[in-house]
Amino acid sequence: MSQEDTVEMFVGGLVLDPGTQAPIVVLKDETGKVALPIWIGISEATSIATILKKLNLARPMTHDLMFNAVNELGGKIQRVVITDLRDATYFAELIVSVGERAFTLDSRPSDAIALALRASAPIFVARHVLEQARVPFELGEGGNLEPIDESGGQPPAEEQPGPQVEEGAEVELVEAEKDFKHIDKNKWSEILADLDPDDFKYKM
Repeated sequence: MSQEDTVEMFVGGLVLDPGTQAPIVVLKDETGKVALPIWIGISEATSIATILKKLNLARPMTHDLMFNAVNELGGKIQRVVITDLRDATYFAELIVSVGERAFTLDSRPSDAIALALRASAPIFVARHVLEQARVPFELGEGGNLEPIDESGGQPPAEEQPGPQVEEGAEVELVEAEKDFKHIDKNKWSEILADLDPDDFKYKM
């Protein structure tokens, strides 16, 4: 996929689905006018949160292990590309180089993003994915992001598309805490107790 067919984006924040309290990672372009929310799992969200907050855990998490293994084997994570949106599921590629060889690995977006943050590698999204994922939204009471679902359907599942945030929208940032030992979906707002808006300005 050529660079002209993609848009470079960065992690703009972690928010909660107002209906299910499931974590969402929000990717934004450099202008802040285009954002792509992706529903992810709690363990992946926790992994992303530790990097955004620059927390030093006693033991490596799964993505720390993967990142360290790539480095020890002489590899380098070059970039991440969210390549497609099929059957309401996002697809991503992790590009890893070893010497002069480059390898493209199929990946879930959440895993790829967690590794990209650790490697300070750029994140790209295919333009056609941004177009496909465009869904209307509105801000509810308290500033929560709420999809406008006229069909009455269920909220998207893990790593499925949610509402694309338009210009001028404000996403409510959730709070987080430093203890990640016992993760419960209903306690996600507590897990994220120390994150503040400055944590969501990470650029690669």
